[in-house]
Amino acid sequence: LDSAREASQGGRPIRVEMVSQKALAVPLLLCLLAGHALAESNATLVEDKNPEAKTKADAFIYTCGIIGAGFACFLFFLVSRISLRSGEGGDTESLLSSSRASDDELEAIYETIRAGARAFLWAEYQICFLFIAVFAVIIFTLVSHTNADGSGGSPWDFDAGGLTAASFVVGGLTSILSGFIGMMVAVYANARTAVSAKKEGEAGWMAAFNAAFRAGGVMGFSLCAISMVVLYVLAVLYKSHFSVEMGGKTFVNYKMLFECLAGYGLGGSSIAMFGRVGGGIFTKAADVGADLSGKVIGVGDGKKLDEDSPFNPACIADNVGDNVGDVAGMGSDLFGSFGEASCAAMLIGASCVDIEKEGWLALTYPLLIASVGIVACLACSFVATDIQPVRCEADIEKALKIQLGLTSVVMTIALYPVTEWALPEKMSMAGVTDDVVTPFMCFLCVISGLWGGCLIGFITEYYTSHSYTPVREVARATETGAATNIIYGLALGYHSCILPVIIIAVIIFLSLKTAGMYGVALAALGMLANLSTCLTIDVYGPISDNAGGIAEMAELPGDVRDKTDALDAAGNTTAAIGKGFAIGSAALVSLALFGAFITRASASMRPDKSLAAAGVNLLSPIVFGSLVFGAMVPYWFSALTMKSVGQAANAMVKEVARQWAEIPGLCDSAGLDFHERQEARAQGQTLVKPDYQACIEIATNASLREMIAPGMLVICTPILVGSFLGVQAVAGLLAGSVASSVQLAISMSNTGGAWDNAKKYTEKGELNGMFQFRDGSSIPLEDFRIAAENNHGNDAVKQYGATKGGKQEEVDVKDWLNELASKDPQRYIRILTGDEGVKTTDGRNCVYAGKKSAIHSAVVVGDTVGDPLKDTSGPALNIVMKLMAIISVVFADFFMSINNGNGLFNMGDIGA
Repeated sequence: LDSAREASQGGRPIRVEMVSQKALAVPLLLCLLAGHALAESNATLVEDKNPEAKTKADAFIYTCGIIGAGFACFLFFLVSRISLRSGEGGDTESLLSSSRASDDELEAIYETIRAGARAFLWAEYQICFLFIAVFAVIIFTLVSHTNADGSGGSPWDFDAGGLTAASFVVGGLTSILSGFIGMMVAVYANARTAVSAKKEGEAGWMAAFNAAFRAGGVMGFSLCAISMVVLYVLAVLYKSHFSVEMGGKTFVNYKMLFECLAGYGLGGSSIAMFGRVGGGIFTKAADVGADLSGKVIGVGDGKKLDEDSPFNPACIADNVGDNVGDVAGMGSDLFGSFGEASCAAMLIGASCVDIEKEGWLALTYPLLIASVGIVACLACSFVATDIQPVRCEADIEKALKIQLGLTSVVMTIALYPVTEWALPEKMSMAGVTDDVVTPFMCFLCVISGLWGGCLIGFITEYYTSHSYTPVREVARATETGAATNIIYGLALGYHSCILPVIIIAVIIFLSLKTAGMYGVALAALGMLANLSTCLTIDVYGPISDNAGGIAEMAELPGDVRDKTDALDAAGNTTAAIGKGFAIGSAALVSLALFGAFITRASASMRPDKSLAAAGVNLLSPIVFGSLVFGAMVPYWFSALTMKSVGQAANAMVKEVARQWAEIPGLCDSAGLDFHERQEARAQGQTLVKPDYQACIEIATNASLREMIAPGMLVICTPILVGSFLGVQAVAGLLAGSVASSVQLAISMSNTGGAWDNAKKYTEKGELNGMFQFRDGSSIPLEDFRIAAENNHGNDAVKQYGATKGGKQEEVDVKDWLNELASKDPQRYIRILTGDEGVKTTDGRNCVYAGKKSAIHSAVVVGDTVGDPLKDTSGPALNIVMKLMAIISVVFADFFMSINNGNGLFNMGDIGA
C-alpha cells in the first residue's frame, strides 16, 4: 500500500520483485487505485481484523438507544394522563377539593404560552434552516480544498467536503429536533404540573413533583437516545463508505471517517449557539421587563405587582421565555456538548494504532459511555418517583440530589467492565510519557470527569443556594441599598471561580498525564455520562417555574402556588448544579477538541516538525498575540449579548408602561388585590386584561435580530484567523478563549444565581427582623445582631390584628399588611418604604424587608442585573469555547492548505 501510494503521488513505476507478476495484476491495480485515493485524502487504510466488533457495538448501542427512547415515550404517556380539567379522569380524580372555577382561565393561559413558544421557535428555526443551508455550502467548499501535502495533485477532495457538510446538516437538524421536543414537552407539562398541585396534602406534593420530573425525563432520555443513535448510524454509514475490499480483506480509512464525522458536532453546536443566544435574549428581556415593571416601578400609589400577575403585560412573554431559553436552548446546548465530545474522542482515538487495530468496538467506546449512562439513569429515576417519592417540601431537593449522586455511583460501577470489554489491553498514546495506556487508566479518566463534575456542581450550589452563607450575605447587603447588593454579588462570583477552576485543572493534568488528549476527551464524556438525569433535572426547573406562573395568573388557591414555588426553588438549586456540570464539561470538551485540531493539522506536517510532536510554542509572536486576542473574544461576545438584553428589556418596560397608561381600566384592575378582584367578579364587573401579544412580539423580534451578531462573531473568528494567520494563530486563539471563557462563565452564572436566590430568600421573608429601624432608642448594634440571628423571618414579625371574642391574636405579617393596605394606606406605604418600623415578637423595632418593600426592590435590582449573566451570556460562553474549537477541527485541512498552514499573510513558522 505504501509503495502504491508513493507511486500514485510521484508518478513513478512500482518495482515488484516477485516470481509471477501476472498473478498480482488485479491486486496491484486495486492497490494503485487505493493509493491514489489515499494520496488525495492524506490518510491511511487500516485492516479491519475484528469484524465481529461491529456486531457487538451495534447490539449494545442500538439496544440502549431503543430502551432510552422507549422510556421517554412511557414517561410522556404518564404525563399525558393528567387532565387539565379538575376531576376529569386520569390522575386527577381526587382534585374535587379545589375549585374548578379557574380551569377555563388556566387552559387559556396554557394555550397562549404554547402558541407563543411555537411561534418564536418556528421564527428562530427558519433562520437556522437558512443558516444550515448556507454554511453547509461554505463547509463543502472550504473543507474540500485540502492540498496540504504539496504533491502537485488536485487541490480538491470533494468527498471529504461533501461528507463533512452532510454531517453538519444532520447534526444541525438533530439539534433542532432535540430543542423542539424539549420545548413541546415542557409547555405540555407546565399546566399539568399546576393542576396536579391542586391535590391536598402528600398527594399534591407527589403528583406535582412527578409531573414535572417525568416531563423533564422525556427531554433527557429522548435527547440522549436520539443524539447517540443518529451519530452512530452516521458513523456506520461512513464506515461503509470508507471501506475498501482488497484480497478478501477489508481496509477502513478511520482517520478520514472521523474527520468527516466531526461536522456532526459542528452542526449541533452552531444551532445551540443561536438557540442559547436567541432564547436567552428572549427570556431575559421578558423576565427583566416583567420584574422591573411590576416589582420596582409598579402601577402607582406604591402598589407593586408580581412578575406573574395576570395584569402584568409581560407575564406571558416571561413564561414563554422559560421554555424557549431554558429548555429548547439548553437542550441544543447539551446536545452539542455530547456530539462534540464524542466526535473529539473518536477522532483522537483513531490516531492511536492500537485502538484502530482493536476495531470498531474500541473506536466507538465514547458512545458506549453514553449507552451505559442511559440505562443507569433510567434505573435510578424510579427512586425519585416510586421508591422514595416526594411527600413534603423538604423531600424535593433531597430527591433531586439523590438522583445526581446515585447515577454517579451506578455509572462508576457499570463503566469499568464496559471499558475492559471494549478497549485493547495496551495502548500507545501521543504525549504520554509512560510506555502504555491500559483500559483501567481510561476508566480513571472517565471517572475523574464524572466525580469532578459532581464536585463542581455542589460547589456551585454552595455559592448560589440561599441555604448557605454566601447568598445570605448578598441578601443582607441590601440593608444599605441595591449598590452594596451588587458589589457583594460580583465578589461572590469572582470568589466562586477558585475551586472549580482548580478541579478542572487537576482533571486536565491527570487525564493528559494518564492517557494524553484521549484521556481529556474521556474526562469530558465522564462529566456528560449521566446527561439523561442532568437534563431531566434541568428541564424540571423551568416546568415548575411555568407551573407557578400559570397558578398565579389563573389565581389558583394559595396552597397550589406554595407547592409550585417550592418545586421551583429546588429546581433553581439543582439547576445551579447542572450549570456547574455544563461549564466543566465545556472546558474539557474544548480542550479535547483543541487536541483533535492539533492532531488533524499535524497529519499534514513533517512528523518531526508537527505541532503534535514539537508542541505549540507559547513564546512564538503569532501564538502569544493570538492567545491574548482569544482571551478577549468572550468579553466581546458578552458585551453584545448583555446589551441586547438591556435594549429589549428597555423596550419591554416602555410597552408595559404604555399599556398601563393607554388601556382604559387596566391600571385600576392591576391595582386590586386578590380578594378585591374576587369581589369585583362576584358583582359582575369585568376586569381589563393587558395585550400580552405585543410583549411577545417585542421579545421575539429583539431576540431574532440581536442573536445574529454574537453568533457570527464566534463562527467567523476562527475561520478568519486560520485563513489569514495560520494554524499556530488558531492554537493561540483557542487556548485564550477557553481560559477566559471558563472563568467568565463561572463568575457570571454564579453571580446571577446568587442574586436570584437572594431575591427568593428575601421574598420568603427571611430578612424580616434582621435590619434595625433607627428611631433614636435602638438597642446596641451588636446586641441587635445577636438577637436577629436567633429570631428572624416572617414568624419574628407577627403582628396583632384580628380579634376573636374581644381578644387580639397574632397574625402573619403578610395578612396584617393586606388588611392595613385597605384600612390605613398611608401607614402601609410608610412601612413598605422603610419610613416606619415594625415590632418583632421579642420587642425590637425593625425595617420591614418582605415582598414589595424597599429592601425587596433593592434585591430585585440585583436579580435583574444578574438575569442576563446567568441565563444569557454565562451559559452561551459554554458554546463560545466549544464552537470555536469544533470549527477549527473541521477546517483544519483547509487552514493547512494555505501556505503550508501559515495563512495568507504567512505569519507562522511552519516548515514545508
